[in-house]
Amino acid sequence: MKTILITGANTGIGLATATEFVKDGHHVILACRNLEKAQHAQQGLAALGRGKVEVIQLDLNSLDNVNQTANQLIENLDKIDVLINNAGMMTPNLEATTDGFEKQFGVNYLAHFLWTLKLLPLVQNAEKGRIIHLASMMHLLGSIQAKNFKANQIKHYNGVLSYGNSKLANLLFSNILAAKLKGSKVTSNALHPGGVDSEIYRELPKYQYNALKLFLIQPSKPAQLIKKIAFDSSWEKRNGDYVSLQTPAIKSRKAKNMQLAEDLYEQSLTLVKDYL
Repeated sequence: MKTILITGANTGIGLATATEFVKDGHHVILACRNLEKAQHAQQGLAALGRGKVEVIQLDLNSLDNVNQTANQLIENLDKIDVLINNAGMMTPNLEATTDGFEKQFGVNYLAHFLWTLKLLPLVQNAEKGRIIHLASMMHLLGSIQAKNFKANQIKHYNGVLSYGNSKLANLLFSNILAAKLKGSKVTSNALHPGGVDSEIYRELPKYQYNALKLFLIQPSKPAQLIKKIAFDSSWEKRNGDYVSLQTPAIKSRKAKNMQLAEDLYEQSLTLVKDYL
């Protein structure tokens, strides 16, 4: 029985992925902000009659909560076989996390950065550790500028570009982590799941969502790709890869820039230094 930890697993891609692993009899931990929804998802997964399902509350809006939740897991687990950084949000409005970071950067990227580094020793305890990051083709619109990290420093906000920034950061983190883990038994890979009908679009006006929904795929499809990355033998030696479900996995020049990845890594370490 493998131990699989998924952020944002009470709905959408996260829940579909959890379903895949529970069906195979694994121990799946749902790390979710909304405990009530997570427990409802847990009941549905438990009804499958396979595996083991646990819930832990995780608020990616707060680095302190990320730190505390990670510490709970460190106390209670011996290993994590697969760490899936799935949770994400999109908002057209300029908002700040508890720590003052632009919300998409803070939730989609920085919280997962801290989460991953805190839990990395548990992944390293696994026979074959896997870290899987949910990136996006939207990273093609992204850039990394320190002036956009803090919400109160942003003068001209664009929600779509800020989402792209966070997804570029996810991809750069996957790349630099893969480089740092090279030669070990742990791999770091990323994927663009395709246009998926999930709650990430919940902030969009209803008319926009209804139009967009016509072109969206079901979460079960990227869930199967995630499962393949986690356990398929063809992925055993793949590290630092980026794949896409529906379209060619095109990386921007910035996403391929390892110096940019290293710089972001060092900047991020400074931003979360109080918790490491």
